[in-house]
Amino acid sequence: MHITDVIIVEIEQQHLMIFKNLAQAYEAEFSKLTHKMPDTNGLFNIDTFPSAPYVGYLLYYQQRPVGFCVANVETELKYMAEFYIVPVMRKKNLGFCFAAMIFDQHPGQWQVRQIAGADDALHFWRRVITQYTQNHYEESVVEDMHWGTVTQQRFNVLVKNEYL
Repeated sequence: MHITDVIIVEIEQQHLMIFKNLAQAYEAEFSKLTHKMPDTNGLFNIDTFPSAPYVGYLLYYQQRPVGFCVANVETELKYMAEFYIVPVMRKKNLGFCFAAMIFDQHPGQWQVRQIAGADDALHFWRRVITQYTQNHYEESVVEDMHWGTVTQQRFNVLVKNEYL
């Protein structure tokens, strides 16, 4: 995989259908934990859209959309609300590169959370944040009003990292 094959695009109106398509796969994958059911048309409700205060990005690999993220970057504590890489593209360092590029674009204090039972997501974020921060982060388990028990990591992004 070459980094030159990777493009990140901020989600704008012309990208919403691509985002919605990928978000359906994301919501379906998490439905075993969130207990969400599709509507009568077979579609899942999407929790977080890339509109204020959230910003969204699509990840393209070789000109094909393979992931997205939606983050609140407007507040003092930035928050990664949604992050998805299609299964075939996982474990190729693409998720790390995508997350790092987003963090680099938005310096400040960050928070990432994983709901209970999302073990793959928990392991992914621990690896990403450990590598990105050189193990300078805090992790705790908290109760969220909407999601129940969640594991959260908090860390600071001061300047752009030079590892890509």
